[in-house]
Parts: sequence; structure tokens; C-alpha cells
Amino acid sequence: MKRLLLAEDDFDFAAILKQYLELHQFEVIWAENGEIALDFFKNQTFDICVFDVMMPKMDGFSLAEKIITINPEIPFIFLTARKLKEDKIIGLKLGADDYIVKPFEVDELVLRLQNILKRIEQKRSLDGNNIIEIGSYIFDNERLTLNNKNHVQQLTEMEASLIEYLYLNHNQLLKRDQILMSVWKKDDYFSGRSMDVFISRLRKYFNSDPKIKIESVRNIGLEFKIEK
Repeated sequence: MKRLLLAEDDFDFAAILKQYLELHQFEVIWAENGEIALDFFKNQTFDICVFDVMMPKMDGFSLAEKIITINPEIPFIFLTARKLKEDKIIGLKLGADDYIVKPFEVDELVLRLQNILKRIEQKRSLDGNNIIEIGSYIFDNERLTLNNKNHVQQLTEMEASLIEYLYLNHNQLLKRDQILMSVWKKDDYFSGRSMDVFISRLRKYFNSDPKIKIESVRNIGLEFKIEK
């Protein structure tokens, strides 16, 4: 059972969310504002956090900044009722693993939490092991190579970072801004065009294995599919 810190000032919504998450094997510690959440975090251990952006005493962004100084590896998701792109960029720049606009389906939140935790477990299992099998390919993140039978593709550092990110999130729909903030560390026009170029390159690199596909989803993002 994973321990989750929920910071949400809407009592009714928090109660429903807490109950639903507990039904899906999360141990939920709820704080009604950012200051209480910070105290909880200082004195307890958590696997993941969910923060409402607009809260009294300390907003979600300020809370995340303080928590990162305590544990920079902690994954967290922002919840907000505002759809401003500027807010989303702030959240992703802080290192948020996701950003969900209210209202939303609780099942969607559960799925995103599970995917984040799964990705973290996969990354931990890869630490110290730079060799990853991707379909019929061997990806060496240290030597920056992608090997398929008799061909070895030399990679740039950015190509390698993008491959690793896509692999850790394979068979999931990834939003463009998520990829950009995770790999390029910014979300602007030029970074977006750069990503399109790199994705085209990766499609060519992986084109000899029909079980590997990089599929674009119009106006949303893409999915790195690996068939078994």
C-alpha cells in the first residue's frame, strides 16, 4: 500500500477523493491547507503527493517548492480549477509529474498515480544498469547507442534522454507538454519543433521492428507502443 499526501481545502471533495483512493490501495493522509501538509511531510514518509493549487495559507506551488527542498525525488500531481496555460507551465517547471484540471474523473487520477509509481519503480530497477532491451533493440544509455542486429545507431544525449523517457512511459498516452518539460525542460514553440524532429528520427531508428510504434494523437501528444 502506497502512502499518499493529499492537500485539498475543499472538505467534501477531499473526503470523497480520500475514500476513493483508499479503495484503490492508497493510504491517504489528508491536509486541509498547505501549511498542515508541509508539517505532515516533514514528520512522515510518503510515496506520492497530490496538491490542490489554490489553497489558503500556502498554495500548492509554494508547498511543492518547499517539499522539493526536503525530498527532490518525491513525485507529485497538481489539481486545479483553473485552465490557464501559465499555471500549467509553472507546475511542470516545478517538476510536477502531472497537472489535472477540475472537474475530472477520479478513475483518471488513480490511473495517473499508478502510472507514475510504476514508472518510478521501473527507473529504480534500471539504476546502475544502462542496458535496456526495447523490442529487438538493445539501448545503451551510457554509450549512447541503439543496437539492432548488425546495425549500431550512435545517439545524441537528447535522443538517448527521449528514448529513456518514452520507454519508461511506454504504452501510455503522453501529452506534448509532459514530454517537453521532462526532456527539454521547457515548453515553447522552438522546443516543440525540436521534439517533432527528434520523434521523426526515432521512428526511423525503430522502423525495423514492427512491434515498436510511435503513434501521434492529434492535438494531444503521442504513444510509444511496444507489443509483446
